[in-house]
Formats: sequence, C-alpha cells, structure tokens
Amino acid sequence: MPAEVLTTRALNRALLARQGLLERTSRAPLEVVEHLVGLQAQDPKAPYYGLWTRIADFEPEALSELLLERAVVRVALMRSTIHLVSGRDALALRPLLQPLIERATQTNWGAGVTGVDRAALAAAGRALVDREPRTFAQLGEALSVRWPDADPKALAQMVRALVALVQVPPRGLWGRGGAAAHTSAEAWLAGVGAAAPAPSAAEVVCRYLAAFGPATVADVQKWSGLTRLAPVLDALRPELVCFSDEAGRDLFDLPDAPRPDPSTPVPLRLVAPFDNVLLSHVDTTRILPAEHQGKVMTQNGLVSGTYLVDGFVQGAWKVQAAGRRAATLAVTPFGKTTKKTQAALTREGERLLAFAAPGATERRVQISGGG
Repeated sequence: MPAEVLTTRALNRALLARQGLLERTSRAPLEVVEHLVGLQAQDPKAPYYGLWTRIADFEPEALSELLLERAVVRVALMRSTIHLVSGRDALALRPLLQPLIERATQTNWGAGVTGVDRAALAAAGRALVDREPRTFAQLGEALSVRWPDADPKALAQMVRALVALVQVPPRGLWGRGGAAAHTSAEAWLAGVGAAAPAPSAAEVVCRYLAAFGPATVADVQKWSGLTRLAPVLDALRPELVCFSDEAGRDLFDLPDAPRPDPSTPVPLRLVAPFDNVLLSHVDTTRILPAEHQGKVMTQNGLVSGTYLVDGFVQGAWKVQAAGRRAATLAVTPFGKTTKKTQAALTREGERLLAFAAPGATERRVQISGGG
C-alpha cells in the first residue's frame, strides 16, 4: 500500500506543534531545551528569544539562572555550531558528534597545525582551560609557546574540536556581556549531576523526530551534521510510521507524535535569530518559503529573526535599540501585509520589547513597507 502523502501544510502544522509554536507551553525552560535538543546559540540572546516565543510567561532570568547553576551550557555540538543544551546533553551528545566536529575543524584549520600531535595538543589545551577559563586568543597564545611554528588560531580551534569546551558565564547571561572564555565540559559539569550515558544514533534520531518530524534521512543528517544515517532509520522502521511528502520522499515519524489537521489555525509568532526550526530540514519550505530563504539566511551564516503568518515565514525582525529610555523593533515584511497582520505584528512586537527592554519608557514597533 502506498504511503500516506503529507502536504506541506500538514508538515508545517506538525513541526509547529512539536516546537511550541502552535500553542505556547507551560513546561519549564530546562524541559523545553532538552525537548528541542538544544537551541543554536551563536547570538547569546537568541536562546532567550527562542524560549520566550515558546513558553508562556517566560522570564530571561530563568535561563540565566540555569547557566549559573550549570544545568545548561553553551558548547559546540550539531553541525559543529554553538548550541545551548542541558549539561546532561552536552556530555551525552558530544561523543557521538565528535567525529564530525573534528572533520570540520581539520578542513578549516588543519593546515595551521601540520605536524602537531593531536593527543598532546588535546592534553595541553585541556590542562590550560581547566586551570582557568580562557578565550581562544589566550589559549592559542599559551599553546604557541610549545608549538611556535603552528598558527595560534588553528591551535585553539583544534583544541575546541578535540576537547568539549563550554563557554562559561558571564557569556550567555541576559543583560550582561563577556568574552567567550572556555573550560572543559567535564571540569565545568563535575559534581553537578550532569553525567549521562552516551546515546545511540537511533536514540538521537528519535529525539530529533519528536521535535522536528516527520522527516527524511537527509533532514536528520542536515540537523545533526552526521552522515550515513539511512541504515539507522531502516533499523528503526518497525518502531516508526512512514509517510511520503508531495515530492515522493520517504518521511519517518514517531507513532504518537502530534500531526494536527493542516487547517489548524496558527497565531502570528516571532521566531528567534538562528532558530533551529528553520535550519533542520533540507527542504525548508515546510516553514520557510523558497522565495524568502535568501532574505533570511546570508552566505556568511547569519540567520535573521523572522515572523510567521499562518505558520510560514513572511518577514524579518530585529531589535534595533533596547535602552533604558527607548526600544525599537524593526519589522521588515517580505510582501504586502494586511491590516490584521500589522495589528498582530504590533501586539506581538510590543510583547517582545517588553521582554527585551522592560525598563524602557518608550517602545516602538516599526513596520517598513507592506500594505
């Protein structure tokens, strides 16, 4: 019997339901972080916006406190990019993702550490960051004493690949700045109950499907950076349900995962910069129309904050100012907007500004273009 075909709208509603974008959740921030298998976090504020849009009555201090308690950390994981994840996931996921992080780093920085023994470099680098947290510039400078012919930047980046390095506070705290200083995840999380057994690839695939499914093999590989996952999905077939998308591609899903009616109404949502909801499928059109992809994602890897109308990206937003006296949210529609959409953008934008700049005496949502 041919597999049931899921339309783009059906995939959209399933994704939004699992992401907390169809209806805000009352779950605790740590639960949401773990359900999403982390939030991409090159921009230190992005995870705060990502949780704000998903959790009812979310306050930024709740996430800052988790960072200070070491319940969550900032570490390189999926796609070798910085993610904010639980301490448990940092220790559990890193061994599985280690080979891809090393490959990516070797491609980008390997020429600068030619002839350097990797085991010796990892041991020396970890000893330095465990003695005191260091920025990459400080780490590279210290390592160049032992390896003077190597590129200091490459030395530091290779340690990042060989050792799971977490960025320590104040980096990542709401309302506070700080250079990205690093120590090892093992040292930072020792004694805080974060240890967890390394999951199998199958377990990680199932966690992905719970947050991003239904999905193809290529989608799971896009999200994680792992390769050769087809045999893993094939082995999981008896435990999964299978569908097809409108292009005829095989989709895998968990049997009990939500798949709402495609006509389910969706409120306007502001999606965070670098949000994984836009980055975790090969075909982004289940949420990001193809004609808008270049307006959201730049060639140098930046991903704008966006807003959803009827579940699909229809524009971008950016907090241009968030001072004590004034805060402005600049909204850029990608086409004409109705009065209803403009009103919803203003309401949701004012909510965001109240979150981002609670002390501002003047808040303004500036919608450019549109109808």
